[in-house]
Amino acid sequence: MSEFEAVIGLEIHIQLQTKSKAFSFDSTEYGALPNTQVSPISLGHPGTLPKHNKTAVEMAIKMGLALECDIRRINQYSRKNYFYADLPKGYQITQFDTPLCNNGYVTIKLKDGIEKNIRLTRIHMEEDTGKSMHDQDLNDTLVDYNRAGTPLIEVVTEPDVKSGEEAYAFVTEIRRLVRYLEICDGNMEEGSLRCDANISVMPKSSKVFGTKVEVKNMNSISNVKRAIDFEIQRQIELINAGGTVDGETRGFNGLAGTTFSMRKKEAINDYRYFPEPDLPPTIITQEYIDKVKSKMPELPRALFKRFTTEYGLSEYDASVLIDDKLSAFYFENVCKLSDNYKAVSNWITVAIRGYLNENAMSIDEFKLTPAQIAEIIDLIDKGAINHTIASQTLFPALLESPEMSPSSLVAELNLSINSDTSFIEEIIDEVLNLYPEKVEEYKSGKKGLLGMFVGEVMKRSKGKADPKMTNQLISLKLDQ
Repeated sequence: MSEFEAVIGLEIHIQLQTKSKAFSFDSTEYGALPNTQVSPISLGHPGTLPKHNKTAVEMAIKMGLALECDIRRINQYSRKNYFYADLPKGYQITQFDTPLCNNGYVTIKLKDGIEKNIRLTRIHMEEDTGKSMHDQDLNDTLVDYNRAGTPLIEVVTEPDVKSGEEAYAFVTEIRRLVRYLEICDGNMEEGSLRCDANISVMPKSSKVFGTKVEVKNMNSISNVKRAIDFEIQRQIELINAGGTVDGETRGFNGLAGTTFSMRKKEAINDYRYFPEPDLPPTIITQEYIDKVKSKMPELPRALFKRFTTEYGLSEYDASVLIDDKLSAFYFENVCKLSDNYKAVSNWITVAIRGYLNENAMSIDEFKLTPAQIAEIIDLIDKGAINHTIASQTLFPALLESPEMSPSSLVAELNLSINSDTSFIEEIIDEVLNLYPEKVEEYKSGKKGLLGMFVGEVMKRSKGKADPKMTNQLISLKLDQ
């Protein structure tokens, strides 16, 4: 057991999905040719004036409400005068001492089922920088200014995170929330959601935090966990060896799983903040907050509670469903037509999700309607078909002919279960005659072989024999 404990604060940069930039009309479309989405305003030409993006403010308020934050009514922007090679103005417009949101928390759930609240310090608005590319030219760094000025919110936590696992859970929850709110696509690989971790270690008996190290360049949630776990261990080993931890910014090498020094950590006075003279304060009224709140969807935690109580799902099933908003809503639409909620959950999380993953599709591109899925479940519940036929034959056939109803296809493909005893008995006799030694073993006490006989009958009937009747008839014949 280590005598040290980690103290970790996270900074999550969330790129807002607005059509234009934070303070200009430049497009924010991802993937455009370098330096084609710029203008005199975003390039910082003399005489140009920035302008507030109302949609960005609305998105930021949504995030604050989702995280139980206090929304500041009067918001002033500042200039952060620090040299950014990839921000052409030479300063960043951000919120310094009047962040849009204060306080709040994120509830995370760990693998052992324990829940923990990670407190938030603030959520503030700012603009993104451009992108420096170090691998495009052998001698020079190239800069693409397309991203410069894209609206961001930064979620800053209190130092409540204690491990890589907790950080993983936190970033996962943040990503799920921004996708539910439709304010960001959450794609870390594309840089639309980025995480920086401030990590220090201290003796468990101490009340004084150790020297903080900031780790950047983590382009996936799993890399956030890996980088933090490595850095905690690095600092502990350094201290145990008699060394000292330097306050610095480090990068993460995903291939090696290690962090590396980038630069010494700047002090807060290196940034030289002062009020932004070209932007008036943003005034947020309670009426506007209420209007924004009325447009918000039901959030994952509320859905989880309802799915486990109203629909009686297990915590696991509910967690899988709420991981994707569209899947959760599709589930509810099917449940309006079927009261077999467990079956509905299984169809969405197994057959449907498997098909979607295989074809790189999202559920809003899925061809089958909730009514068709409800009808499949109803056919199984009524005994017209069994689950094997439904999943292996009917479901693929429906995907090929989505305009047809499940009942029509069952009739057309002759998939109905056969309850004719003579039909079933004929196949049973065939199976029993094929395995005389197994019959003797069953009669000698190996009752578990019943399942093998039933399986063989179902296979030879191509799934059309009534499984309940098959089970009863085999038992009668074997027990004679």
